[in-house]
Amino acid sequence: MTKEDNRKKFVDEFPSLVSQLTQSLREYGIPQDAIDWYEKSLNYNTPGGKLNRGLSVVDTYVILKNCKSPLDLPVDEYRRVALLGWCVELLQAYFLVADDMMDKSITRRGQPCWYRVEEVGDMAINDAFMLEAAIYCLLKRNFRDQPYYVDLLELLHDVTFQTEVGQLLDLMTAPEFIVDLNKFSLQRHSYIVIFKTAYYSFYLPVALAMYAAGVNDERDFAQAREVLLPLGEYFQIQDDYLDCFGRPEDIGKIGTDIQDNKCSWVINAALKLCSPEQRKILDENYGRKDPECEQRCKQIFYDLKLQEVYERYEEQVAARLRERIGEIDESRGFRREVLYSFLDKVYRRKK
Repeated sequence: MTKEDNRKKFVDEFPSLVSQLTQSLREYGIPQDAIDWYEKSLNYNTPGGKLNRGLSVVDTYVILKNCKSPLDLPVDEYRRVALLGWCVELLQAYFLVADDMMDKSITRRGQPCWYRVEEVGDMAINDAFMLEAAIYCLLKRNFRDQPYYVDLLELLHDVTFQTEVGQLLDLMTAPEFIVDLNKFSLQRHSYIVIFKTAYYSFYLPVALAMYAAGVNDERDFAQAREVLLPLGEYFQIQDDYLDCFGRPEDIGKIGTDIQDNKCSWVINAALKLCSPEQRKILDENYGRKDPECEQRCKQIFYDLKLQEVYERYEEQVAARLRERIGEIDESRGFRREVLYSFLDKVYRRKK
């Protein structure tokens, strides 16, 4: 089964989830115009991305069940685990709709951000809430009879809170129009990315698949976290690095972290290594909406040879993670292959 086939099979499940959600509104007696609005929001905001998080639920489940591909799963079993994958994508959609409003972003996934669509505006706030609520509506409809139903609820609530804490730290540390590099540090960056990215992007898909597959010993969840959280941090550091040093034709965008005052790994690594003179230039130019200021910062980054610093970091973290994965105890049903597959997707990526 090719990657494209796997994605198509997953995407084909989405319309049935939309039907379940709109049916819930009909059962409440909600007028048709509100149902149509909700359906439009679901379709606009949820299935348009790479779907890596949702597909990771399916891929992890397949590995834990010792299958070769999703095709080996019975239809009902596949639909159940795909639904969990779509719950992660709904959570992602909820975060993105809200985040775009907070950041005043213009586009998302090649189209206008939802709040910028005609007639939407501030209604996007409530639409974001409804995207999150869809998760629990679907879980109740499809998993209430499962012994791990409460585990799913608690996991999703916990990870949502953790992600929102990460967003809080990010907003407090680096508001877009108030530049204060004294608030930045590599430790602060680590807290932000682990909570804002690693929990929901890496740990959540695996943990959902584990519950569904019957791998539910807390020691196995601890083993997963020990690898997936630092792996998620590594992934975000890659993103930060590529935003500055990646080629736009490879990463599909022009990097904006410098002008947007992002608390990225690049600026934090620079602050740790720079001279007082270089620090003065960064203080005067970082976070300014000016291409010349951006270029002055980039020159400092090149002078500090941050590309080499990053390459050393990448090799060191990959070696540590491979060593830790090799020590994983598989006696209770967890599989090292789950973690190797995540690392292999991330290691040395260029986009």
